[in-house]
Amino acid sequence: MMNRFFGVCVFLLLGGVSVVGQIPFGYYNGAAGLSGAPLKSALSHIIRGHTKVSYDNLWTAFYTTDDKPDGTVWDFYSDIQDGSLNGNPPYVFVFGTNQCATTPGYEGACYNREHSFPKSWMGSIEGDTMYSDLFHLCPTDSYVNTRRNNYPFGTVSAPTWVSQNGSKLGPCSAAGYTGVVFEPRDEFKGDLARNYFYMATRYERRIAAWETLDPYGDAVLDGSSYPCFENWFKNMLLAWNTADPVSQKEINRNNTVYASFQHNRNPFIDHPEYVDFIWGSSSTVILPEPTNEAIDFSAHNIKLQWTDATGGLLPDGYLIHASIIGFSDIQAPVDGVSVPNDPVNMNVLYGVKEVLFKNLLHDTYYYFKMFPFSGTGESINYKTDGDIKQVMMKTGL
Repeated sequence: MMNRFFGVCVFLLLGGVSVVGQIPFGYYNGAAGLSGAPLKSALSHIIRGHTKVSYDNLWTAFYTTDDKPDGTVWDFYSDIQDGSLNGNPPYVFVFGTNQCATTPGYEGACYNREHSFPKSWMGSIEGDTMYSDLFHLCPTDSYVNTRRNNYPFGTVSAPTWVSQNGSKLGPCSAAGYTGVVFEPRDEFKGDLARNYFYMATRYERRIAAWETLDPYGDAVLDGSSYPCFENWFKNMLLAWNTADPVSQKEINRNNTVYASFQHNRNPFIDHPEYVDFIWGSSSTVILPEPTNEAIDFSAHNIKLQWTDATGGLLPDGYLIHASIIGFSDIQAPVDGVSVPNDPVNMNVLYGVKEVLFKNLLHDTYYYFKMFPFSGTGESINYKTDGDIKQVMMKTGL
């Protein structure tokens, strides 16, 4: 398989912008040299396990994640990018003062918390990680939010309703889908596309199961972990990502979410080129199933080294069992039961590629087996079938 190789870029924000929360050095090292599904899986490994913000605390988070330069609310569904509409915005929300208590029957009354990736598509309930993930939640006009409902985003040429800022509701005009869609303003389309690419990446292990949870979600999702989206929707997101490039607003928001709340990042804001490397003309289509094992498993003074698994769905790490009796003495681990580190059991994260067993018996043969795994705790899932890697090594005198 031919992969496109590229270096890790560090974006420098000029013009006096705060450097707090910028991309940590080496944050994307695990993605270097990859494209297609392997790149998406590598990015998923980097950004998963973020700090969860409670749904109630989103109100407070919005004060710093979605504030315009004048301190008022930035709203995808009713605002415009520079905060004005020919110098006269249709209306402006003030944090706290205009926070919704109930859903009003008219536009411009108050703002609420919008799942730009609808919660019904995920079967999500409050408390789920994705239910309050700030990379797809934002403050929006409550009435416009209800008009958007859980319809997909799309393009509309014959709207049945138009918001005060020009967002449109109506039948989809994009090739491949004719159902009702919601079209935001052009200057927010790239933002929302990168939100969706984030969701497909951050929740890679769950998104395939979401396809049939909601009919509108079914129109967008294809039931796979890659490419995740139906062609009509994927092509539209790619076009939106190109036509509306990353703005300073997105960069600032990404940095704030990382530094102050979730401690993970949206890779497609930091590296817009990742979109094309995964879903566009630069991506390499491969089988989505993980099949390859670690190779060149060898020992040197009971320092075990290997080359990480590549292709498809990558493991989170490896459990390595040791025995002084023989390979047949090493029992396969049980799914859902984590094995703690001890003198004869070591858990090693993907990317480390070596482990040192210490305090072993002198002049003794040790037998080792390697079991790739995904997940942690009660959700841990071990790969115990196929060609289990094993090696034998004798300690010194």
